[in-house]
Parts: sequence; C-alpha cells; structure tokens
Amino acid sequence: MQKSPLTYYRTVGVLALMLFISSCSNTKFLQEGQMLYTGAKINIKNDTLTKKEKGNLKEALTDQLRPKPNSSFLGLRPRLYIYNITKEPKKEKGLSYWLKYKIGEKPVLLGDVDREFNKKIIVNYSENKGFFNAKASSDTISKNRKAKVIYDLKPGARYLISKVHFVEDSSVINSEIQAITDKTFLKAGNPFDLDVIKAERERIDEHLKNRGFYYFSPDNIVVQADSTVLKEPRVELFVKLKNNTPALAKDQFTIDKTIVFADYNIDDVKLGKYGVPYNTDSVEVYNNLYIIDPEKKFKPKIFDRTLYFNQGDLYNRMDHNLSLNRLISLGVFKFVKNEFVVSDSLTHKFDAYYLLTPRPFQSLRVETLGKTNSANYTGGEVNLNWTHRNFFKSAEQLKGSIYGAFDVQVGGPKDANNIIRFGANAELSIPRIVAPFKFRSSSAYVPRTNVKLGYEYLSRTKLYTLHNFNTSFGYLWKENERKEHELKVLDVTLVAPQNISEEYQRKIDGDPLAGIPANPTLGRVVAKQLIFGPAYSYTYTNTMLPKKNTFYYKGSVDIAGTIAGLVSGADAKAGKQKEIFNIPFSQYAKMEHDFRYYRKANEKSTLATRFIAGIGYPYGNSTTMPYVKQFFVGGSNSIRAFRARTLGPGSYDPRNEEASFFFDQSGDIKLEMNAEYRANIYKFLNVAVFADAGNVWLINEDQYKPGGKFSKDFLKEIAVGAGVGLRLDFSILILRLDLAMPLRIPYYEEGDRWTFDKIDFGNGAWRRDNLILNIAIGYPF
Repeated sequence: MQKSPLTYYRTVGVLALMLFISSCSNTKFLQEGQMLYTGAKINIKNDTLTKKEKGNLKEALTDQLRPKPNSSFLGLRPRLYIYNITKEPKKEKGLSYWLKYKIGEKPVLLGDVDREFNKKIIVNYSENKGFFNAKASSDTISKNRKAKVIYDLKPGARYLISKVHFVEDSSVINSEIQAITDKTFLKAGNPFDLDVIKAERERIDEHLKNRGFYYFSPDNIVVQADSTVLKEPRVELFVKLKNNTPALAKDQFTIDKTIVFADYNIDDVKLGKYGVPYNTDSVEVYNNLYIIDPEKKFKPKIFDRTLYFNQGDLYNRMDHNLSLNRLISLGVFKFVKNEFVVSDSLTHKFDAYYLLTPRPFQSLRVETLGKTNSANYTGGEVNLNWTHRNFFKSAEQLKGSIYGAFDVQVGGPKDANNIIRFGANAELSIPRIVAPFKFRSSSAYVPRTNVKLGYEYLSRTKLYTLHNFNTSFGYLWKENERKEHELKVLDVTLVAPQNISEEYQRKIDGDPLAGIPANPTLGRVVAKQLIFGPAYSYTYTNTMLPKKNTFYYKGSVDIAGTIAGLVSGADAKAGKQKEIFNIPFSQYAKMEHDFRYYRKANEKSTLATRFIAGIGYPYGNSTTMPYVKQFFVGGSNSIRAFRARTLGPGSYDPRNEEASFFFDQSGDIKLEMNAEYRANIYKFLNVAVFADAGNVWLINEDQYKPGGKFSKDFLKEIAVGAGVGLRLDFSILILRLDLAMPLRIPYYEEGDRWTFDKIDFGNGAWRRDNLILNIAIGYPF
C-alpha cells in the first residue's frame, strides 16, 4: 500500500529527534568531573558605544578566544559523536583510526580553557583599539555537564586622536614623507587604532619605495602616543623615523644596468655575491638591456616590451612589481627571480638582475572522458592537445588539438540514433596587440592577440551530418586582477549540413498520410548557417580578495551581420533575404549578463547566488536566432532539477516530441536565478542546499512551439527546483554530486504547476522521473 506524504514527514521527524538525542548523549562519554566546553559569550558594558560598534568589537574579540568549541551542524555535534562511539584503534591506520581521528573530533573540555589567558587577550585587543583602561572578568555557566564561559568587558572610554605630528628634519627622506602627510590615515577626532597605525606605516613605506628608497622598511617608522597632555581621553601621535634607521634605508637608488639571464638554471650557473650569476659571457645589448641567452632561445625585443626599468630611472616599486608580473604572465617561464646589486654606493646606483628559468617549450597531453546522460546515451571522448609556448621565440603560444567522441544510446527506442564527433582546433596567442596602431599597456598583465581556427564533424546516425567551421581574430587584455576585456574583432561560424535522412526530412516537412505533422523547427538544426561579426565581453571580479562579500560579473555583447545587412538592404520579413556564397547570413544582436554574489557566513560556510539575464534579437536578414547562438537551461550547471536542454521555451511541453527525435529546447530570452548555501563539514567534504529557478522564451510566436513566446505572464512560466549536494574538494579537483527535484514545472496546466502535494518518495516511478542526480566537476557558479 502506498504511504502518504504525511507518513514520510513523521518518519523524518522521528529520525531527526533520534539524531538530536544521540548528539545530546555526547556528555555520557565524559569522565567524572569533566565538562564539555560549548563556547564563550562576551558582554560589553559601555554606554558610549553604538549597537553596531559593540557588535563589531564583540565579533572581533570572540574570534581571538581559544580554544574553539567542537564544531556543530544545526546545533548538533556529529563529529564529536563519531569520535565518542568509535573504539580506540590499535594501530594508527585502518577504518577505526580514520573514523575516530580524521572524521571524528576530540572533545573540547572546560579544563582546556585558560580563562586568564583569554582575559589578557581581550584586554590587549581592546587597548589596541583605543580602550586604554579596559578591564575583563569571567564566569562559568554549567548545566547537564556542559559549560559556557562568560566574559564581561568594561572597556571604559575610547581614546580619540587629538593631533598628529609628523616630526620634521632636513633629510631628503623626511621631505618625501612630509609631501604626503595630507593623505595620512591618522585623522584628528578618529579613535586610536593600532591597525590603522600599521596601515599608515605601510602607506609611507609604499610611497618611499616608489621614490627610490629600495632598502626602506615600515619598521623604520615609529608612531609615539602621548596621552598625558589632556585630561580628556585624547592622545597625540608623533610620526618619525627611528633613530637607528640604517643609512642605506635613507638613500634613493637609481637603475644602472638591467641584466637578463634568459635561460637561468641554478644547477648550471655559478652564483656570485648576493646570489647573482657572475658569468656574463655571450652578452647581447639591446636598447640598453644586457641579455645573456647563449642558445638564442628568445628574441631580445620580448624583454624590451616586458621590462619597465630603463637606465637612469629612479627605482620604483610599482615598476618593479609590474615587470615581474608581466614576465610571469608571458606563460613561458617556470621561475622568475629578481635581484638588485649595488654597483656604485657613492652615487646610489644598483644593477637590476632578472633570473629567468624557462618552462619546457612543448608539451603533449592526452585526455580521456567517459560519460552517460539522461537520454540513455553512453559514450567517451579522447582529446590530444599539443602546446608550444615559444613558437616564434617571443613567447607566442601555439595550441593544437584533435579530438574524437561517440555517444551510443543504450536501452532506448529501437530506432535511436548514435552520435559521432571529431574535429581539430588551432590557436595562436601573441603576447602583444597586433594592430595598425601602437598599443602600450601599463597593466601587470601582458595583453594578447588571439587567432583561432577550428573544424568539427558531427554525425547523428539515421538523421544528419553537420560540418562546423569557425575562426576568430581578437584581443584579450586585463586592466588589473579584477577587470578583463575580450574583443573578437571578427568571429565567423559556418555550419554546412550533409546526408539529411529521408526520415528526418519527413519530420520537418510532415507526412499527412502517415499522420506526421510538419515541424519546421527541426529544420533549423540542419540549415546552412553563416554567422560573422564582432563580439565583446567584460569581466569584473573581486572573489580572490579575503572579504566577507565578493562579486563576479560578466557581460557580453555579440553582433552579427550588421554592416552586411545595412549595405545589402536585407529584410527577411519582406522577402529580401540576402546570401553570401549562396548561404543566408545571420543578422542579430545578443546580450547576456551574469552576476554572482558570495557572502561568507563564517570560515566554513558561504551563501552563493547568481542571476543571469540574456536576450537575442534577430532582425534584418534573419527572422529567428541561429540555433547555435540561442539560450538553453537545465543540467548540472543550470536548473539542476531538469535535465540539460529539456526546459522551455515558456510553457511549451517538450514531451510532445518523439524520443527518437528529441530536440534540444532553446530560446531567445533567458532568465535564471540560483542560490546555494555551502558548508564544510570535514576537510575535503562539503555539503550544499540549493534552489534554482528560470526558463527561456522566444522573441516571436512559433506555431510549432505553443506557449513559447515571452509575454507579461512570464513569471508564471518560471521553473523552480531544489536539492542537496555533496562536494569532494581535493584542491586540484572538485567532484560534485547534486540531487535535485522539481518544485514548479512550467509546462503543466497553469493551476497545477507547483508539485509540493505530488511528492511521494515511496513511489518508484516518481523517484525515477523527478529525482535528478547531477555528477559534475567543479562548482556550478
């Protein structure tokens, strides 16, 4: 007999209660007199601080306390429970050892807490934030063999900065410091803060490094505080150089010679003073650069374009880092090292040495892949990739690849078709802008000119064969680590069909005698397509920064056939469709935006969200978007409760199409939203709870896709899915398993689209049709 959903909810509730009880039973494993430490609480007793200031101070102080209590998940401590129930292993290996000491977690006891030490930490941190009269006390609250420590902090009044003095003298270095006092982080009226003082020392050091003071250090600056001048909680700050600052740190240095060892190997080259090679045979001078490259592996001009130091230049830390980063971004050097050696101490000059160890110029890599998908296809793929990183001796990268793949349908309809693919690609990446105009970049990343050429043969047996040719020419450059631009001046795609079967053609044209309706939509897949035009994308991200809130944005614009359409007067709607080489060219404008927001709840959990919006608009020589340029949703990196490309457009029901001629659903408009909570529960093991929503729609009405057009009721056609996942993060590889189920299906009847009341985990058919397992590599976003 089929069980009701209520029965399952009760079962889940009972299991949850049992888990809670078992988690509480952790205390029964304690020895006599032991108490489980459950954490600390800090109370701040101060009427002058705002609620936000108290909250920030409390959060910072809590993070300083040691030890941390046992990790918990939803209020439970499963790792501690695993430790407690696992017997002590006899050896430091095996399943028991792994469960107890790798998965499990040793109990943190009240006796492990040094309350006096933590009080000193609280007071010390408070004083560093300007609470010079801070006092702390502690108390312990215990119940049922569990204990929590309460710390009470009386910070007193916070000292503010009354004045800031930059002590003057007649030295050159002091004049440089005086020149930037207006940009100081130390402002009268602000609270005393040791972290701000450290930042001020770093600010001064950065300026001096950019003004030739190579040997200077932030430790050469002292900031003295005087709180005895005023009776109020005020402090005067005096910023000055330490008396024992080395003379070398006060000297400005200029560049004498720049020497490049282009093929440096520490095993082969003997080192002189300061670790710099003294063997400088085979020196070639190029634009005041001294290049040692006996085997002529590189053209000298590559270093002239990459290095920013010139003879006579004042040393500048910005140019120093810029040169190193650009050498690394060339991608041809395994190790990049830089040394400065004093060549004339009287005139304060030094030589700049660059010790470069090349990577192997050529590499060959073979990749194999086995796969299966939701349409009962099983197959594999083999890729052979070859790379030359210095093709024309100026760090040009030439990449070539050939690949072959097959997909065989197992267990499906008898007339199912198989898929065979093979092809080749070549890409030349030149580390500069190749253009009729000069382009000089001051970025730490070398701009690149990319030329690509590719071909793919695709055969769906019993259906059709497609030949796909593509080529592009464009530029890739980064302003900085956050901002990247890619401009394809020309991106060309040519799709040529061949061997269209009679059976497939009959599906396109229809056969009234056999009761087969016409479906011209299938004809778009095998239509000749010529697509050409520019494309541009912009990416901004700060996800690499150690911040609580980070963002990622990528926007792209793709414009095809615009000039050709204007020149030829193309108007497909008026019957004036134009052709090039007897092929109608596509004319459209396409735009897509991908915005992601990440919020770190704590060190082990993150909330990740994504919003995608895209639109493609055909005009002029086209009435529909090219199939290969349309949008798709569903699958492991999209709406995971629906199989790849099986959703949309709009409320169109894809089940109307025959399985053997299953047509990937596509649209001209795309909206997608995703939210995912990620938590680490053990080293490489992460869990996730997620929800996805979205769909695709058509710009124009299509009689063969009823319900597919975008309308004011588009919100009613949003698909929704949710699920849970496991992620095995092995650093070099992230294996992801997501189990999802649909919550809202847009192609059901309008009042019957939500599926909450249909969930029945006891029904095998329901599980088979609605629980979707996605196995993938990497995070979905």
